[in-house]
Amino acid sequence: MPLAQLITPTPKKGLITIASLLCLLALLLGSAAQAAEPVPDLFPFEVSYGASMEKGISLNGSAKRILTSQGNNVWLYRTEVKSFIADLDESLVLKWEDGQVVPLRYRYRLSGFLIKDRKQSIDFDWKANVATGKYKGKPFEVKLEEGVLDPLGFQVQLHQDILNGKRDMEYQVLDKGSIDSDRFAVVNDDTGSTDGKQSSVLKAKKVRENSERQTLMWFDPDNKYVLVRLLQVEPDGSKYELKLKSIDLGG
Repeated sequence: MPLAQLITPTPKKGLITIASLLCLLALLLGSAAQAAEPVPDLFPFEVSYGASMEKGISLNGSAKRILTSQGNNVWLYRTEVKSFIADLDESLVLKWEDGQVVPLRYRYRLSGFLIKDRKQSIDFDWKANVATGKYKGKPFEVKLEEGVLDPLGFQVQLHQDILNGKRDMEYQVLDKGSIDSDRFAVVNDDTGSTDGKQSSVLKAKKVRENSERQTLMWFDPDNKYVLVRLLQVEPDGSKYELKLKSIDLGG
């Protein structure tokens, strides 16, 4: 899913853009200290965002990210996006082992008005070190190495890594039949307003080389570093944005 391959100007692709934003970083977190501490456990949550796009026209929608425990260190992570033009449903079943995400089953579906349905599935066989899947109806098989993640699993891992004091992270992400490296870095503290209150937030970015596209993120240390804002600016000046609406940190 789409790790921020955001698009050119048509209403048809606008929704895919919002979907990409959500998959990019729904619960990314900034972090405070490098002190040696135990790796934090996963915690259940439900977070809602407003999503908007400005590219000649304005397009608004809503998004929800949900992480729930299934027992025995197995978790379900889901993304739901609703808008006038299209809906997105994305999910991952993962295992949490020794502070690491181990993806097991990934599913993605985008459907709606004036767009062609888009699906992707990935199943991870860690005993055979092979992932099999299908994208746009075409099957693929990829050899796995330790630590490879999926388009949702890297978000969970990034969250945990930043909570544990990391500032520069790089992940191998399997998406659409190929594995690519994605790097993120905490830039600096910033000051923003959340729910009408002034607070200090952490600012981070996706690190890109030879690209004018910018992806910036702001995280709230007062709420376990939940993502409160995401802004992506395309080379042509188009903007795509997520803003926090509500948060429930369970457990």
